[in-house]
Amino acid sequence: MTVLKSKKSCKLYIDGKWLEAKGDSTIEVINPATNENIAQISSGGQEEAELAVNAAASAFHDWSNKPAKERADLLWALYNKVLENQEELAKVMTLEAGKPLAQARGEVRNGAEYIRWNAEEARRIYGTTVESTDAQKRLQVKKGAVGPVAAITPWNFPFAMVARKLSPALAAGCTVVLKPSEETPISAMKFFELAEEVGFPKGVMNLVIGNPQTIGDVWLTDKRIKKITFTGSTNVGKMLYQKAANQVKRISMELGGHAPIIVFDDCDIDKAVQQILRSKLNNSGQTCVSPNRIYVQESIVDQFTEKLGQMAKNVKVGDGNKNDSEMGPVINQVGLQKIESHVKDAIDKGAEVVAGAKKYEEDGCENGFFYSPTVLKHVDESMTIANEETFGPVAPILSFTSDEEVIEKANDTDYGLAAYIFTTDLSRSHRVTEGLEYGMVGVNDTVLAQVEGAFGGVKESGFGREGGPDALDDFLEEKFITTII
Repeated sequence: MTVLKSKKSCKLYIDGKWLEAKGDSTIEVINPATNENIAQISSGGQEEAELAVNAAASAFHDWSNKPAKERADLLWALYNKVLENQEELAKVMTLEAGKPLAQARGEVRNGAEYIRWNAEEARRIYGTTVESTDAQKRLQVKKGAVGPVAAITPWNFPFAMVARKLSPALAAGCTVVLKPSEETPISAMKFFELAEEVGFPKGVMNLVIGNPQTIGDVWLTDKRIKKITFTGSTNVGKMLYQKAANQVKRISMELGGHAPIIVFDDCDIDKAVQQILRSKLNNSGQTCVSPNRIYVQESIVDQFTEKLGQMAKNVKVGDGNKNDSEMGPVINQVGLQKIESHVKDAIDKGAEVVAGAKKYEEDGCENGFFYSPTVLKHVDESMTIANEETFGPVAPILSFTSDEEVIEKANDTDYGLAAYIFTTDLSRSHRVTEGLEYGMVGVNDTVLAQVEGAFGGVKESGFGREGGPDALDDFLEEKFITTII
């Protein structure tokens, strides 16, 4: 597998074949670090979306009836193939998403672990028997694949999200059609290249890149697609949810977040600062679980702010291909403008700049979409940045006095994906985590995406979980069987 064969070699994968779309439309993939075109991809539409469903529907019976061990063995082979090619996969991701190579390598390994986890779970789809009140009856509950699945993945984790969505579906016996983001489609293509190499049967996995609304409408209205799994914005998620309701189609969604971090005065400040900055700058702040509101107890807010600001000033920003880069660019000009807008609004309303707060244009970064690691103090709830997801490397600091006050402020949002607290008080950690209305809470820990745990949110951050011991449940139907003997 080579990183990029040529700018014009990027195609769709349908029914076991690499195809050009029927029309002349193409998608240009831009390296956000240089603003250069790195690939042209054939852009599919309605016809290609329909062909993908035809292939997935035709392959479903044989795939779902294949012994679980055979499905697991193919996923295991894919896991090993990913590890064999992890350096090339990471380089592709850095080219199209901009993240530093170290972060890209970590994402590839994380994606591989989801494949391994779900390969193991494929052989643990258990049914049950139930004692009947009628001595002549035998009662059973069996689980089986829900049917062909449509997966839609975002640009911020272009490899791991494909692995996280496709591997449990495949393990459960579902066939899949995938539409990755137009911003970062090459990582998905490489995933499919490796799946083809290990021998997944034709039609089991299908890749369509192109207009999201056209492709999505086909999959949402085709009755053969039994489930939609989506990660992306809350607005798009609501639209998909409404359309899926017309067929009572199953859907799981991981949507936007507005994660609070609560820093109590009994915490280890140095450790808290290090973890928070690492989490804030991961993928240049472009993660749904990125800390968006940093609440610091009044008695330590000045000390905390000074330490965080100093560390932010020392972060090495640059092209992800450079080994010393700690933070890369944001994905595009639109993302950069949103960050600039949020920061300007905060400053206009009284926030003070501790670090950054400007486009980064040094050391060869003039043409890319770079923004300086930024720390703002004296932020309050009147500012846009305190109410909307910024999706950038900006750390807004708000202060609080009591536990009750900060829990109320943290919960005052429509989102409920992730929250974090830093404290050494065991009693407080229980009280606060139980009071926070979020699907995931980290205590002295900002790393939530682990294959062993269930990843997902509540409220307008979506529903359904990825990973953990119940990872396959969203792709399985239960059938109750009663027999008179």
